[in-house]
Amino acid sequence: MADIDGSTGQAVPTQGLVSYTHIIYGLHAFSAVTGLLGTTFIVTAFLSGWPSIIAVVMNYIKRGETQGTFLESHFRWQIRTFWFALLWVVLAVLAGLTLVGLPLAWGIAIVTGLWVLYRIVRGWLRLVSEKGMPLPA
Repeated sequence: MADIDGSTGQAVPTQGLVSYTHIIYGLHAFSAVTGLLGTTFIVTAFLSGWPSIIAVVMNYIKRGETQGTFLESHFRWQIRTFWFALLWVVLAVLAGLTLVGLPLAWGIAIVTGLWVLYRIVRGWLRLVSEKGMPLPA
């Protein structure tokens, strides 16, 4: 159970839950960097790497415990990153089914990979600062 911050009125997550969120960002980052250093696209390594899949499962397992804290937005940020990246990969595969769409598929994969890296870095930096993520309503 989270304590309530007297000055802001918001719930303060336990240190264990903050550490858990750092681990999730680390798992996502490990998968993405594997794609950056290897022969695959960043986004495909991110989506198909075991660390990222484990991280998303971890997000769903502990998501309820983050409600009312700044970590709630981080969990939503991480989950949305995974599922939107998957959507863009599906679109890239569909585009790549034709010879004409192959350059578009490569472009989508590269841009999506950079977007995934951006979201991991931005989220992790805000977590270090103990700030929530700006999310659409």
